[in-house]
Amino acid sequence: MTDTTDNLDNERVPLRVFAEKAYLDYSMYVVLDRALPNVADGLKPVQRRIVYAMSELGINAGSKPRKSALTVGDVIGKYHPHGDSACYEAMVTMAQPFSYRYPLVDGQGNWGSQDDPKSFAAYRYTESRLTPYAQTLLAELGMGTVDWLPTFDGTRDEPRLLPARLPNILVNGTTGIAVGMATDIPPHNIRELVNACLYLLKHPNAHVEKLCEFVPAPDYPTGCEIVSEPHDLLKIYQTGYGQVRVRARWERDEDGNIIVTHLGHQVSPAKILEQIAEQMRAKKLPLVEDLRDESDHENPTRLVVVPRSNRVDAEQLMAHLFATTDLERSYRVNLNMIGLDGRPRVKNLKEILTEWLEYRFATVTKRLNHRLGKVNDRLHILEGLLIAYLNIDEVIRIIRFEDEPKAKLMSTFALSDAQAEWILDLKLRHLQKLEEMKIKGEQEELAAERARLEDLLGDDEKLKKLIGEELKEDAKKFGDERRCQINARPPAAALEATDILPAEPVTVVLSKAGWIRAGKGHELDPTALSYKSGDEFGFAVQGKTNQLLILLDHKGRCYTLNPRELPSARSQGEPVTTKIDIQGGARLNGLLMGDGGDKLVLGSDEGYGFIARLGDLESRLKAGKAVINVSETAKVLTPARVADVSQDRYALVTAEGRLLVFPLAELPELAKGKGNKLVALKGEDRILASCVLPPDASLTLVCGKRTLTLKPTDLAHYSGSRASRGSHLPRGFQRVDGMYAEGK
Repeated sequence: MTDTTDNLDNERVPLRVFAEKAYLDYSMYVVLDRALPNVADGLKPVQRRIVYAMSELGINAGSKPRKSALTVGDVIGKYHPHGDSACYEAMVTMAQPFSYRYPLVDGQGNWGSQDDPKSFAAYRYTESRLTPYAQTLLAELGMGTVDWLPTFDGTRDEPRLLPARLPNILVNGTTGIAVGMATDIPPHNIRELVNACLYLLKHPNAHVEKLCEFVPAPDYPTGCEIVSEPHDLLKIYQTGYGQVRVRARWERDEDGNIIVTHLGHQVSPAKILEQIAEQMRAKKLPLVEDLRDESDHENPTRLVVVPRSNRVDAEQLMAHLFATTDLERSYRVNLNMIGLDGRPRVKNLKEILTEWLEYRFATVTKRLNHRLGKVNDRLHILEGLLIAYLNIDEVIRIIRFEDEPKAKLMSTFALSDAQAEWILDLKLRHLQKLEEMKIKGEQEELAAERARLEDLLGDDEKLKKLIGEELKEDAKKFGDERRCQINARPPAAALEATDILPAEPVTVVLSKAGWIRAGKGHELDPTALSYKSGDEFGFAVQGKTNQLLILLDHKGRCYTLNPRELPSARSQGEPVTTKIDIQGGARLNGLLMGDGGDKLVLGSDEGYGFIARLGDLESRLKAGKAVINVSETAKVLTPARVADVSQDRYALVTAEGRLLVFPLAELPELAKGKGNKLVALKGEDRILASCVLPPDASLTLVCGKRTLTLKPTDLAHYSGSRASRGSHLPRGFQRVDGMYAEGK
């Protein structure tokens, strides 16, 4: 028995080789035949086939719209053997005026909206036809300008490219994702592109910088505002990569309301309203009172933002909305396309326009050669017809009596086959004398046209001039004014909460058990509040809702909370441990509230301290930050606020009954640490109380139920330098419970 395996028509290859080849074939198909546009006509294959199929069906700009199902069926049945939904979606995009700067399809029915571009009706419900602009892609199709390829089933031909009369690759732009590469080409203004092409025709060596004087930026269909810096826009056109920053356009009406009139490309008005409403629901945007969508047919985009009052700075509010919503967006630019060489590459502005002009030059040359061939053919026929008219009697005799009239005519008058065929096909009514005059007139016209065509084809400068004149004509017919304003602006920054929310007076209360809450106003009596069983009032501090709230524990660690996020004082509050992570079993022993620039004296009862800014105590961590370095046995002193470091003094009392008053200017200002020595302590001596003394203020000492007030003249006895021991207080005030300043 013989092995017949080798006789089978099978090819054995390693799986690795087969998989690699299959993937590369698929990748090239996606890149060249699906995802990337061609620099020549700016279209992907499916778009090109839709436009061509509609023209073949006669659904042009001047015809009656037909059901979109007809076009979709024709495209996928004859040219594009893929899904109908993908084909129809490509068709819809070409019809949406908010997606395409110059739409190629004129749709009737529901073709989606800017709110939801994919909300279009099914193709059995909509009707469509080509737009006048689409003729710039099709007008020269039957003039010998394009190469034809067989369709997927070989039953008919389709154009490889369309003979675009304008650089559609930049006019409408496109997006696409291939295998390993993508494209993001923004739309541009026709008039600007034509001006750049005209300049490039005259100055082939022009730099990109010069061309950008004509094409300064993209021109999106929604008419937004381009706020990128000029050097960023120039970089895009120099490299083919970059980002365009775009903002919505707005104005104020007579009532002071903010009216958003133009949005960025592919931005949904509904999404914008939802983003703003979400901030309002979260009470993060009290500057806005109301929000409305008044868009209609006359005003496709009209979003109304009602400020809370006329005092609201509209510029500042819009800057915040630009930073926190899609009212400002950045669009990626990646000028990746298939060149005339059939290879995908990212190109700069000059390369794109130069390559398109090269294609246009070749297209016009083919068109003129095609027309020249038609003219020569017609002149050849007219020459034969004129011979026939001059010898009409003999021609009639030959036709009537000869067995082979065609051959006899050719031999008698030296006619070609085509000329003899035309003579035989003549109708009797064309034998009148007038026809002879018409032939001579047509010959003269065609001879003049032939001379003009040969002159154009023989002179590149005249050909360039013709291309330029046609560009001007199309720009006049289809061009319009720029929709997107160009105003360089810095990126928008969101407002801080302190700038957005109104500053309201608030009293923060912390119980001894660690339950925290906040009440509006400064009239709140913390001791009159209700507390949980076994709990009581601990600390309270007054301030404003836009100020810092600092909690200090007995180990010198500080924690930060937002007063606005605290529960109401009408409740019993929440455990402070749900908001901060108190380290090492420390106890909270103070609340501070104020602005970041406020200064205060921090220290420990061991006799060390320093001046710190309240902002330096702020921490974004739940675990807080260590600010005052203290030993295990030391206690943190009650922080004392400083009004003027150069004028204020610091007073402290020790356990030995000594009082020391010294200038605050002798203390260093630190962000954290142990500080410098405040007073000289001996043995077990400790600081019992301290406070800041303004100039000319009196000092009141509290000892049990007794008080002692020392006037400025009395304080001179206790004044000294920092780190000295101070002087003894009168008998009965050896164990001071507290002290405070009175007067100024």
